[in-house]
Amino acid sequence: MAGRDFLSVDDLSAKEIRAVFRLAQDVKKHPARYRRGLKGKILALLFEKPSLRTRTTFTVGVSQLGGDSLTLTQADINLGKRESVFDVAKNLERMVSAIMIRTFAHETCTGLAEHASIPVINGLTDFEHPCQALTDFFTILECGRALRRARISYIGDGNNVAHSLMLTAGKLGATLVVATPEDYRPDPSVLDRACALAAESGGTVLWTADPVEAAREADVIYTDTWASMGQESETERRRAVFAPYQVNEALFSHASEDALFMHCLPAHRGEEVTDGVIDAPTSVVFQQAENRLHVQKALMLLLLR
Repeated sequence: MAGRDFLSVDDLSAKEIRAVFRLAQDVKKHPARYRRGLKGKILALLFEKPSLRTRTTFTVGVSQLGGDSLTLTQADINLGKRESVFDVAKNLERMVSAIMIRTFAHETCTGLAEHASIPVINGLTDFEHPCQALTDFFTILECGRALRRARISYIGDGNNVAHSLMLTAGKLGATLVVATPEDYRPDPSVLDRACALAAESGGTVLWTADPVEAAREADVIYTDTWASMGQESETERRRAVFAPYQVNEALFSHASEDALFMHCLPAHRGEEVTDGVIDAPTSVVFQQAENRLHVQKALMLLLLR
C-alpha cells in the first residue's frame, strides 16, 4: 500500500482492509510502539467542508505518530477558483508527504490524486466516505460481531456513507441491507459494484424501501443525517420524506435483542434518531468516533511508509 492513494473503499482488497484492521488494533492497544512511525512526514489537510472528527483525528493522529500536519481551508486555497486542482497538486507534492482532502465533489479528490505524485486520502466527498466505513466495520469487529454472520442494516439516505458501507460489506463478505426512500436510493453503479463484490466474497448487499424489513433481526442498525452539508435547502422536504425512517425505539425493537446502534455523527437528535436509541447502552457512536483516530493512523502508516 505504500505510496498509493486511498480515494475509495474499492481501492483496497479485502486482504488489505483486514491488514488495516490488524494494524489499527495494535496501534490502539500499543500507541507507544508507533510514536515515531511518521517522523519527518508532513500531511496537508485540505478542508472545503467544516469538520470536527476528520480534522481532529487526522491532526492528532499525525502528531501521535511523530509527524506534522498543515491545515488549509477553502479560505486559504479556494480550490478550483483561486488555483486549479492541477496547480494545487503540483505545489503540494513538492512541499508535503501526503494530502488528505474533505470536499464536496468527488472529482476534486480524484483530480488531486491524478496530478499529485504523493498519496491522497479521501477524508470525505459527496460520493464516498471511505475512512468512516473502514472505521465502522473495525468497530463492529471490535464489539465481537463476526461479519459473515452479522446482519447490518443502514436506514436513511443513500448517501456517501451508504456507498462506502456497501462497498466494504461487499469486500468483506458481510450482509448489509440498505433502506432508503425510493427517490433517495444509493447510486446504481455503487449498488451494482457492491453486489458484484458480495457475489465473489459470499456476502449480501440489498436495497429496500421498507425500514422495518431492514431492521428485522438486525445485529447492527446504522443511520446518518437526512440532509448532508450542501443540502441545507432540502432540509424541510427531507424531514417529511424521511420521517418513517427515523431510528426510534419502535423501529429498533425489530432488531436483535443485543443489536448495536451506529451513527457516523454529527447526529440530529429527534430527526434521524431519538435520544432513547443513541444514548442506549448498545449505542457505540462514540467508540466509532474514537476509532476514526486508530484506523486512520493505520492507514497513514501503510500509505506513507
